[in-house]
Formats: sequence, structure tokens, C-alpha cells
Amino acid sequence: MPTDDQTTIRLDQFLKSSGLVSTGGQAKLLIQGGEVAVNGEIETRRRRQLRPGDLVQLDEHQLTVE
Repeated sequence: MPTDDQTTIRLDQFLKSSGLVSTGGQAKLLIQGGEVAVNGEIETRRRRQLRPGDLVQLDEHQLTVE
């Protein structure tokens, strides 16, 4: 059975690994500025743990965590 570390990713890491931002600092500013939504709700915690199936939205971009 996978551990929690294998099935989750932090919001700031997801934004960077998906290519929506180029740096962790940029991700931090966008998240803390209220510009990122998770599952339709604004998320301001950059360490928010995402799970497969979560929907992340930044501007016109929508990505599903796999």
C-alpha cells in the first residue's frame, strides 16, 4: 500500500512541476495572492497537499492531479 508521501504533492510543487510557473517563489506569490483555486475554491496555503483527482486552476489553465 502506498504511503501518503507517494500519493500527494504540495500545491507549490505541483504548479512548478506542471510548468505553470518557473520558480517556487513565483508559485508562492500566486498562491498567497489568492490566484490559485483547488477544486473550485481559492487556496492560499502553498503546502496544501493535493491528491489524485484534485483540480487546480490558475488563470485559464485547469489541471487535474494524476
